[in-house]
Amino acid sequence: MTEMFVSLGTWNWLIFGFVLMGLEVFAPGIFLFWLGLAALLVGMLSFVVQPSWQAQLVMFAVFAAAAVPIWLRLARNKADTNASPYLNKRADALLGREFTLEKPIIDGSGTVRLGDTVWRVAGPDTPAGTKVKVVQVDGANLTVAAA
Repeated sequence: MTEMFVSLGTWNWLIFGFVLMGLEVFAPGIFLFWLGLAALLVGMLSFVVQPSWQAQLVMFAVFAAAAVPIWLRLARNKADTNASPYLNKRADALLGREFTLEKPIIDGSGTVRLGDTVWRVAGPDTPAGTKVKVVQVDGANLTVAAA
């Protein structure tokens, strides 16, 4: 076992790094990528400095441990920039907005056109063409009041 560690060289670390990065394709989750990057760093440093196998293992452990907080910071920043509060809640984005009635509200039911979509609205009887404000959202039904 010691002979295997003694024989650790620059090329072994580089190959190990590329193998780990390649395995990331089959087991996605970004974890193996960072371990592969740590192995590549050890391999590149081994070209410049000729460390012992113990130092190489310590460098790999340090680089791998440092990769975790870096990855968490990058993942957190990415999640914040891509956050969309109304994803899968399209109707909630309409709350408080004003629209013009397409069809009058008769017996508590009418419609509003938003782009190419027609929404059912509920509220007091109101003629077509009147401005209304969305005051409540219930699934695909909007409750409106006079604006």
